[in-house]
Amino acid sequence: MLKLILTDLDGTFLNSQGAYNRDYFLKLWPKLKEKQIAFGVCTGKSSARVEALFPEISDEIWILADSATRIKYQGKCIYEQLLDNQLALAMIARLQAIHSNQIIIAYTKKAVYIDQNIPKIHKNRVLASYPGAIEINDLQQITDDFIKVTVYDPASRCLETVKQLADFMERAYIVASETQWIDIAAKGVHKGSTVAKLQELLKISPKETAAFGDGWNDLELFAQANFRFAMKNAVEELKNQANFIIPSNDEDGVLQTIELLLSLMEKKEGSTGEN
Repeated sequence: MLKLILTDLDGTFLNSQGAYNRDYFLKLWPKLKEKQIAFGVCTGKSSARVEALFPEISDEIWILADSATRIKYQGKCIYEQLLDNQLALAMIARLQAIHSNQIIIAYTKKAVYIDQNIPKIHKNRVLASYPGAIEINDLQQITDDFIKVTVYDPASRCLETVKQLADFMERAYIVASETQWIDIAAKGVHKGSTVAKLQELLKISPKETAAFGDGWNDLELFAQANFRFAMKNAVEELKNQANFIIPSNDEDGVLQTIELLLSLMEKKEGSTGEN
């Protein structure tokens, strides 16, 4: 029986404009609650950004945010794993040496930091996603441990950049979620490990879990779910691991599938009741 639904956001639940069909989702929400199906978002976005996307029910969904380095529920952080300060700074220095024109976003428990010297056009994009980001002259000044480090490369070189971080991979989790984005977190911390922690908390097994995704960083998410749905716009590697390929993120693919799953559950319950 289905007890947990988890979805990625960008390229999956959200359309190309970064939005979703709110009326459609809110129509399905009471049915999810009625069937006691937990709903969670597993994303690289900050928890504050996720809460802003779901204003009506932000306290009722499980938020696995900041590249799944933390779990937040009802406004409280109930789980997190941090990246050692010195290790993170060493990787930032390497990234800066590889390409001087890629954007590094540094997350700590206190704040999100960006380099004040990045081009305005790219700075505006980052600030649109992280409006509270603090601009500093040198990221090496950060003294706290990190939640994660994110790289945005408008030149789409992230797959090659990750290869140049190979010597750090035994000490940190490094993944290019797509060609323009890299996420770096503590070793062993990724969507799959954090979902496993959530499943442990909720006493829900992978056999009772459905997952939706589109990118390379959703492979670990799929490993924790028996029902795996890849978007039509997903990368081929993820499609190969999916049970089903569903309509794209611009076609309400996730919502269509949730509605279908609920309908199938109702039919099964009705059939059982008749017997």
